[in-house]
Amino acid sequence: MTTTSACKGCREDYKVTEAQIARILASSMFNPENTAPDEVYAKRVALCEACPKLQDGVTCIACGCIIPVVARLKARGCPLPGGGLWQPLTD
Repeated sequence: MTTTSACKGCREDYKVTEAQIARILASSMFNPENTAPDEVYAKRVALCEACPKLQDGVTCIACGCIIPVVARLKARGCPLPGGGLWQPLTD
């Protein structure tokens, strides 16, 4: 009898690849008007990398977000209760 994870995102066939992330980030949604500056992105990713909710360096288990994608968006904030680790940009 094999055991499977209750979380489909934990299975190997559901892991997000670098190529998939690059394809998402290349979409028109990620234009300069919608994306955070590189320094903000780097700070957001660093905060997430230090968070115990980050799984495999990519997925937030608090919300299921793909961090390299959502950290790029100005309008997104960290979903952790209590205000999160980073806030949306409001410019």
